[in-house]
Amino acid sequence: MFAILRKEFNAFLSSPVAYVVLGVFLVATGLFVWVFPESSVLDYGYADLQTLFNIAPWIFLFLIPAITMRTFAEEKKAGTIELLLTRPLTDGQILGGKFLACLLLALLALLPTLLYYYSVYKLGNPEGNIDSAATVGSYLGLALLAGVFVAMGVFASAITRDQIIAFLVAVVGCFLVYSGFDSLASVFEGSPAYYISQLGIAAHYRDISKGLIDSRDLTYFFSLMAVLLLATRLVLQSRNW
Repeated sequence: MFAILRKEFNAFLSSPVAYVVLGVFLVATGLFVWVFPESSVLDYGYADLQTLFNIAPWIFLFLIPAITMRTFAEEKKAGTIELLLTRPLTDGQILGGKFLACLLLALLALLPTLLYYYSVYKLGNPEGNIDSAATVGSYLGLALLAGVFVAMGVFASAITRDQIIAFLVAVVGCFLVYSGFDSLASVFEGSPAYYISQLGIAAHYRDISKGLIDSRDLTYFFSLMAVLLLATRLVLQSRNW
């Protein structure tokens, strides 16, 4: 699995995809956090990074499918999937390696944003006047959300040999699990609205962003990743049916 991870990650770094993804993510978040007056921390007047954590999921919604669309679709189109599957590797090892490589690249995009935290920490009045617990929770929430989006993207790539179709399927799937249930819940009131919203990522992401790490939220994210990865494994195993 780690051999596949190294191969995939090195392939990302040797192609422009990784640098485009990192560049777009950092430019987009930088503009919203520091430049645009409607969302700029400098104009907002409060020492927090809520703008970053509000906009990052929507950027990931498009960037992560761009990362994952090639994982299996390109292998199928090039005809190298058969060679890969005949190697002494299990389907789980192949899937795990590709999933972790894509997730690692997504998390790599978050690392430079730690400079935003340091900047806001130093700019606060008094210095350090920032809710560090909520910031850590928000970063954890983004990492978990990235894991779900990567799992969705890998699944979309496994069911088609066309990268564009894989990208579109992943974007739609990520949008539905992130925001679709909140939109549906708005139609209802009371308990039904609450339980429907709990089926989506946004509600659990908001809870973790408050700095309160609840086992129910962690279970939700890891369960959703497991279901998507299991579905992808079943797609790979369907060649034997």
